[in-house]
Amino acid sequence: MAPQPRVPCTCAAARDARRPRKGRPLTVHHLDQLLLVCSLVLLVAVAAVRISSRSGLPSLLVYLGIGIAMGQDGIGDIHFNNAELTQVIGYAALVVILAEGGLGTKWKEVRPVLSSAATLALVGVAVSVGITAAGAHYLVGLEWRQAFIIGAVVSSTDAAAVFSVLRRIPLPARVTGTLEAESGFNDAPVVILVVAFSTAGPVDHWYALVGEIALELAIGAAIGLAVGWLGSWGLRHVALPASGLYPIAVLAIAVTAYAAGALAHGSGFLAVYLAAMVLGNAKLPHWPATRGFADGLGWIAQIGMFVLLGLLVTPHELGDDVWPALIIGLVLTMVARPLSVVLSLTPFRVPWQEQTLMSWAGLRGAVPIILATIPMVNGVTGSRRIFNIVFVLVVVYTLVQGPTLPWLARKLKLGEGAEAADLGIESAPLERLRGHLLSVAIPGESKMHGVEVNELRLPAGAAVTLVVRDGKSFVPMPTTVLRRGDELLVVATDPVRDAAEQRLRAVGHGGKLAGWLGTDGAGAGR
Repeated sequence: MAPQPRVPCTCAAARDARRPRKGRPLTVHHLDQLLLVCSLVLLVAVAAVRISSRSGLPSLLVYLGIGIAMGQDGIGDIHFNNAELTQVIGYAALVVILAEGGLGTKWKEVRPVLSSAATLALVGVAVSVGITAAGAHYLVGLEWRQAFIIGAVVSSTDAAAVFSVLRRIPLPARVTGTLEAESGFNDAPVVILVVAFSTAGPVDHWYALVGEIALELAIGAAIGLAVGWLGSWGLRHVALPASGLYPIAVLAIAVTAYAAGALAHGSGFLAVYLAAMVLGNAKLPHWPATRGFADGLGWIAQIGMFVLLGLLVTPHELGDDVWPALIIGLVLTMVARPLSVVLSLTPFRVPWQEQTLMSWAGLRGAVPIILATIPMVNGVTGSRRIFNIVFVLVVVYTLVQGPTLPWLARKLKLGEGAEAADLGIESAPLERLRGHLLSVAIPGESKMHGVEVNELRLPAGAAVTLVVRDGKSFVPMPTTVLRRGDELLVVATDPVRDAAEQRLRAVGHGGKLAGWLGTDGAGAGR
């Protein structure tokens, strides 16, 4: 096994790293090489997103392909086999991805399905682990410990894959909310299970393991909610001197929740997701800028994580593990996942069409591959084979499930009647004037299109002061008709700021008759 290279992004640096470095520090020359190649990798990955969106090929496979091409079996000839470093970087990337996912999760969609999503994330994981482990043992011939590790590793749906795919498909809010919440919740119990199965001693008492999972989840949930609430309260009441500081503060609060939860022996992953969800549904200043910043960091985390995982794998070693991976994946996809969905969601009277879609939408991605490094770090017998099986399984079934999910949604008639897109509203506090400047973007599907300014019926103390249309700005008249694509500047005094935003969102969803039609904008948050 070759030692870990100091600079894994260049061929020359990789060859130098295989020779004794005799304590030489990283030089500016190596830094130049590292920055050049890593920036080129990022540019290729960004271009790959465009290609994948047109072809339907999941972008994560392209990122993995970049890592493989740079590896020892590719043109880069980089020998990288540090599973511990991969695990650490993968955990850090997963924290960012969960934070970004939590910030984009709408509470109005999650609240009605919170119980069903939690049941799917807990009971569903237990059912999936048991069935998949049985298939790995009896059909593939793995020993029980290895079988349970694989069952636990692949039972977690990937937050990055779910968030990126579902937000491009117009699905009912209940389906989207359940799948997003499940992917945010189920990482926590799965990590605990994988660590427990990968430790030296066997799990003697199942009820002790269940109690440990419950305790860690409770600690993580309490810390995540507390940190998220305190952070959102602070950001609403402290006017920072620059708008660019708000995104940094929001991400720092979310990462604080993870670190605090992990150090308190709770679930840091659940803590960061819940804290980010609280922050994402609070009325924070400069929110679109924060979402854009988090979205960019999420993309960087995904790209870096997948490329590193591609470097870690050795393609010429995968041949013997293809058939075991296909068999285990078939058991997982066609038996374990559907049964876990049926047992978890039938008590909540979820229609069979939605259960069918959620059974097929159990997307896997980088998270199972990262979790497969845990037994490698702990020295479990056959851990390299476990990693290879999981890698093949994720690649094959992501290639099958991702592109076919929109087709299945249309066949089940679940992609029809999507809700009107919510308004993009950014709030900038005017500290000295005791007011707020609201920047409102009208999307194409908004029912605010065709509404006159006076028909907005904003509360006293709020007024539309400027309209930007086709790159030109003008002061509107009361009879000015608003159009899709317009950007409005609304000034509101501090007492009526919330009422003004609520009214704008109500008109965006229900049109000018929103008040009489029962659409009052409550809960029409981000």
